[in-house]
Amino acid sequence: MKNIIRLGVVLVTFVVMGCQQTSENQGIQVVTSEEMQTLLSLDDVQLIDVRTPEEYAEGYIANFQNIDFFSETFDADILKLDKNKPVILYCKKGGRSAKCAEKMLEAGFVKIYDLQGGISKWEHDGHAVVKPN
Repeated sequence: MKNIIRLGVVLVTFVVMGCQQTSENQGIQVVTSEEMQTLLSLDDVQLIDVRTPEEYAEGYIANFQNIDFFSETFDADILKLDKNKPVILYCKKGGRSAKCAEKMLEAGFVKIYDLQGGISKWEHDGHAVVKPN
């Protein structure tokens, strides 16, 4: 009987923890490069690369706008975007885009997609990158 009660307590704890995590990240979805391929076909999606201009110049995913996460104007720059339209974010490996996603969620953006593993994973998975001359 004690084991059944313990099991019940453990299950309730996991359910509560899961609900809290879902509500905290409700507007953010981490996506694989394959999932992002599908998202790129959405209408009115905003495509944001949060790497530095130097990193962006080395290669970027087609049609993405560069808004440097480390820029002094970063917070103001992201607020120029439409909060009601979906946003897809990426950086080099996923750290900066995750931080940006949290900032955007706090600012009231409704749907944010964050590319898992960033452009490094995107390229590793064989997807195209624009390489400027």
